[in-house]
Amino acid sequence: MLVGIVGGKLQGVEAAYLARKAGWEVRVVDRKRRVPASDLGDSFAQADVTVENNLAAVFGDVDFIIPALEDDNALRSLTHWSRKTEVPLAFDPQAYAVSSSKLNSGDFFRQIGLPVPVAWPQCGFPVVAKPGRGSGSKGVCIFQDFDSLRNRFLPAFPPPDWVVEEFLDGSQHSLEVVGRPGNYRVLQVTDLYVDQNFDCKRVIAPSNLPLRLIADFENLTLAIAEALNLYGIMDVEVIFYRGEFKVLEIDARLPSQTPTAVYWSTNQNMIGLLGDLYAMPKDDFPPAGDILRGTVYEHIQVSGAILKICGERIMTEGGPLNLQGDFFGADEALTNFVPGKDQWVATLIFSGTNRHQAWEKRNRCIAEIVRRLKIKEVIDSQPV
Repeated sequence: MLVGIVGGKLQGVEAAYLARKAGWEVRVVDRKRRVPASDLGDSFAQADVTVENNLAAVFGDVDFIIPALEDDNALRSLTHWSRKTEVPLAFDPQAYAVSSSKLNSGDFFRQIGLPVPVAWPQCGFPVVAKPGRGSGSKGVCIFQDFDSLRNRFLPAFPPPDWVVEEFLDGSQHSLEVVGRPGNYRVLQVTDLYVDQNFDCKRVIAPSNLPLRLIADFENLTLAIAEALNLYGIMDVEVIFYRGEFKVLEIDARLPSQTPTAVYWSTNQNMIGLLGDLYAMPKDDFPPAGDILRGTVYEHIQVSGAILKICGERIMTEGGPLNLQGDFFGADEALTNFVPGKDQWVATLIFSGTNRHQAWEKRNRCIAEIVRRLKIKEVIDSQPV
């Protein structure tokens, strides 16, 4: 099967990587040539997909399209062309319209009675402010007092297009769900770790949460999918704080980072499941199996003699990535590293029989990079 992946940034990296693992032929499409995913498929097409007249030449021979971007104009163009040509597009416009806006999704959470952080000014400080549009940590700010919050947004205060809510210092977790109304599969709960900018720097699977809490999170995620009438894929991010989950955000599109961690831990390929749903419709998904390995998925940035563990945004800064096996002891790496280069980034993937073994492998890999490249300082950035 030939799949077209639209978008060559972080979601595109995830989609191309997993599509190749599924054994598919992959064509990556982006308006720019040197993007992180451009060399991860079998072919690359440079095209502006917001111009519908461009689409036939790019996608005329594909079996299935996966949008891996959050550009509204591109998504509208792809949706219209897909409906006209009947080429399957892994996209749910209604669910995405809710999840792509933190304001809309916040209203949705309250309507269906989900546990969420308390909105300011009903809460005390510290508070977190998030842009109302977009996913992830971009633009997220923490404020310790009223004056710093007000001064950041004056003269438009309170900020009309932002979410401001209580800051909760708990453990963060993610879970994906794939399917259609009445037939959903939840995947694996993963544990998330963030850097000083609250950007996810590391994913570990399986989760350290007790089984009863994993079951609670699964039921919560299924309830959201059903209420949203989801047709496709969605991830749910929560924080566990003082004995309960609080829903932070949902994204009704292919996420980055966690699908690869889940693949290595369980051998369940979310891209393959999307293909089952959209391109090869079946009454049910294939059995999940019982594989459960420890997995660590982590981003590093090397600059001269400094190695820093950072959030995933660093992976957009170094041009095309390539897949390398046995990378300083990591099972696999997505990286722009070449010998002699002193500025590079990598996503490192480690697998073991359990979390502890995967983490020990990770430590040996970092030590090997330090030894061979004469690194003087290792910084594991933390929220401040």
